[in-house]
Amino acid sequence: MPTEQQELDALQAALEGEHASVWAYGVLGPRLGRKSEEALALSMYGAHRVLRDSLAALVQARGSEPAAAAASYTLPFEVDDRASARTLALRIEERSADLYGDLVAAATTPELRAKAATALAGAELRRLQWGGTPHAFPGMPERRTAPPTTPPPTPTSPPPTPPR
Repeated sequence: MPTEQQELDALQAALEGEHASVWAYGVLGPRLGRKSEEALALSMYGAHRVLRDSLAALVQARGSEPAAAAASYTLPFEVDDRASARTLALRIEERSADLYGDLVAAATTPELRAKAATALAGAELRRLQWGGTPHAFPGMPERRTAPPTTPPPTPTSPPPTPPR
């Protein structure tokens, strides 16, 4: 049975992932070069903003300070054309599924487990929209046949400490 601290840690990790996802979509969107893909990226950017805000509210509801976004992030590879932008979008969604899979496992209530499972399914659907192939067990990297090819974006500097 997961503990409340494990749940909070998983919520914060998912929130940190959403901060990185929002930032990365801002980078990749303009590099797609096709209006339909730019619209798709904008839609997904919005979805990640909603998820980020929802996670922050869940963390606050548990009496904790939500993780802050970093000032900037280091991408796992250079994103300078349509192909690399699409690859990054796939990686963002794969990493999101992993984080929401962890949150499903750490949830202490059926309500949070359902929210996390819905977010996991959303990440997998977004990954498929970018041309990914279906995973038998999205959100469970240990059950995938092939490991991710690139790491997620990482902060370039530690996030500022929020005032208390």
